[in-house]
Amino acid sequence: MDRTARTAKAQETESRLRALFLAGLDGDSQCYHAFLQALGGNLRAFLRRRLSHIPDEIEDIVQEILIAVHNARHTYLPAQPLTAWTYAIARYKMADYLRGRYRYEAWNEPLDSQQQELFSESDHEAAQACRDLDKLLSQLPDRYRLPIVHVKLKGLSVAEAARETGLSESAVKVGIHRGLKALAAKIRGTT
Repeated sequence: MDRTARTAKAQETESRLRALFLAGLDGDSQCYHAFLQALGGNLRAFLRRRLSHIPDEIEDIVQEILIAVHNARHTYLPAQPLTAWTYAIARYKMADYLRGRYRYEAWNEPLDSQQQELFSESDHEAAQACRDLDKLLSQLPDRYRLPIVHVKLKGLSVAEAARETGLSESAVKVGIHRGLKALAAKIRGTT
């Protein structure tokens, strides 16, 4: 298909979808349903070209996009092209979906491929590092040590650490800063 034909087809799609969408916004439920059906077909083609490596997940993404379009329909400005607005939503939803998918995969790697690695190493080095860290932290006063333990090692928020230690939030922040500075000085002095 040449450029002129593609442009004509894109304009035709824009006109058809826009007419259905605006009629749907005016209360015509059949037009709105037809809009969602037509948009779903266009989105499937759009996603198949970009996500051919995960064909089984395309329908989930299409549904997410259609829900997002429905929820954001009040933000559409009639003077703007409808397809640009819907594809902007589609690109953001696709990126969100992929970000979540790859984050999940990064944390849930199958053990089969890593089985030899998993059982070939011991935790001796990790245990030694924990002992060294405990030894260093024990040299700090509680006002520095406790905020570091609660926030940096246990992963609590500053507010949670303040409740746990009885310190103010600003004292927790200062304790972390000064404690880490003191630890760095101790490490530089011992190495």
